[in-house]
Amino acid sequence: MTKAELIARAAEKAGVSKKQADRCLKAIIEVIEDALQKGERIALPGFGVFQVKERAARKGRNPQTGEVIEIPARKVVVFKAAKQLRELINKK
Repeated sequence: MTKAELIARAAEKAGVSKKQADRCLKAIIEVIEDALQKGERIALPGFGVFQVKERAARKGRNPQTGEVIEIPARKVVVFKAAKQLRELINKK
C-alpha cells in the first residue's frame, strides 16, 4: 500500500477529506519521529511498540572479497507488534 492509498482509506474511514487525512498522517509521523529522536518509547495498545535500541559494534565480512570489516555501533528503530495485531494477522 502506498502513502496515497493509506491516506485515501483513512479519509474514507474517518469521513474526512483526503487533505485533512494527509495533514493528520504527517503530524503523527512528525510526533513519532520527534519522540524516537529523543529516545522515547511509543506504545500503541493493540497495535505495537516503536522504540530505539542500540546495536553493538561487530565484525562482518565483505561478501565479495571475504575481508573482515568492522561494523560500527548504531541506533536502530524497532517495532514489536502487539499480541492483538499478531493474532489478527495469523487468523485463517
